[in-house]
Amino acid sequence: MEEYSEVFVGLDVSKDRHAVALAESGRTGEVRYVGEISSDSASVRRLVRKLGRPGVRLRFCYEAGPTGYGLKREIEALGYECAVMAMSHKRSIRIFSIDAAL
Repeated sequence: MEEYSEVFVGLDVSKDRHAVALAESGRTGEVRYVGEISSDSASVRRLVRKLGRPGVRLRFCYEAGPTGYGLKREIEALGYECAVMAMSHKRSIRIFSIDAAL
């Protein structure tokens, strides 16, 4: 069985820029703010390539907003999981929140 570490990537999305935070899995996993990237496709691809490495399973998450599902499809086309959370369901679903990292 292949060993890997899991990293959750939280995105706070807007029309022009995306803020990025990482949370490593486990009780002692580090949570850190990475910074902001432009919302264009090239910047998103660069971010995913930069974060992706052998032995690391990336799981992306963001709150539904101005980007719709385009960002989700873009991340999934690069081979990674991406969950889009609806604001109305936040209370009933435990999610990784980028706000907690800020």
